[in-house]
Amino acid sequence: MYRRIRDLREDADLLQRDVAKRLNCSQVCYSHYETGKRDIPTEVLIALARLYNTSIDYLLGLTNEPVPYPRADHPKP
Repeated sequence: MYRRIRDLREDADLLQRDVAKRLNCSQVCYSHYETGKRDIPTEVLIALARLYNTSIDYLLGLTNEPVPYPRADHPKP
C-alpha cells in the first residue's frame, strides 16, 4: 500500500508537501504514511482515493484495478 500511494503521488507530479497540504497534515506526517511508519486513518484513505480518483481497495493493494467504484448518494439526515 505504501509504495502505491507514493507511486500515485509521483505519477501526479505532486510533492509530499503538496499532498500533505491537501490532507491538512505536515509533510513529515504524510512521509510516515508513505513509509509505513504511521497507520493511515480511514478519513485520509478516503481523501487519497478521491485525490487520485481511485478506490480504497486499490490503495490498499486489494485490487490492481485503479478505477473507482461508483459513489453512493447518501440522503442527508
